[in-house]
Amino acid sequence: MLNGVSLPRRLTGYVVPVPPDLPDHVEIRRSARRRRTVSARVEGERVVVLMPQGLSAAAEQRHVAELIAGLRRRHARQEMREDDLLPRSRDLAKRYLGATSPAAAAKCASVRWVTNQNLRWGSCTPSQKTIRLSDRLRTAPGWVLDAVLIHEWVHLLVPGHGPDFQALVQHYPKYDQAQTFLAGASWSAGWSNSDPHH
Repeated sequence: MLNGVSLPRRLTGYVVPVPPDLPDHVEIRRSARRRRTVSARVEGERVVVLMPQGLSAAAEQRHVAELIAGLRRRHARQEMREDDLLPRSRDLAKRYLGATSPAAAAKCASVRWVTNQNLRWGSCTPSQKTIRLSDRLRTAPGWVLDAVLIHEWVHLLVPGHGPDFQALVQHYPKYDQAQTFLAGASWSAGWSNSDPHH
């Protein structure tokens, strides 16, 4: 039983509710080719659990509960708390911008999540020394979040996206890789005709 719902054993696939911090449902998929391995992944609006046929009901329930708990732990680790954003961005600035601009680590007063940035990943207000990040980045890989933080931090130092700006952001080793990741995410979200940063 998971969240009060018994899992039937003989259906090819079935759906049960899961906690609110993950997609809405679990779908169980059994395979005769699987011998021992059990795994789970998020697919759109559901968690898909792959398991061999012939497991006992107790074994199935145990595996599903363990896999959901593991996904929940990973999901919780991925979400960056707002209180952690400013220290993280200051650390990034010291590490990647400090050699170029010793004052860089003192150039930001606040970094926060916002829910109203639907066409960009980040923005900043240099006059107020503030950075805002789309809350859609909460579950992005850490290195992608760091690239957006670097991008916005550099805008506190350099306006526009000219050569000086590009030279600074390139100090972050995964900057180009993160831009590719974000371009794909922007396209998937229908942002293809907008600048995802400004």
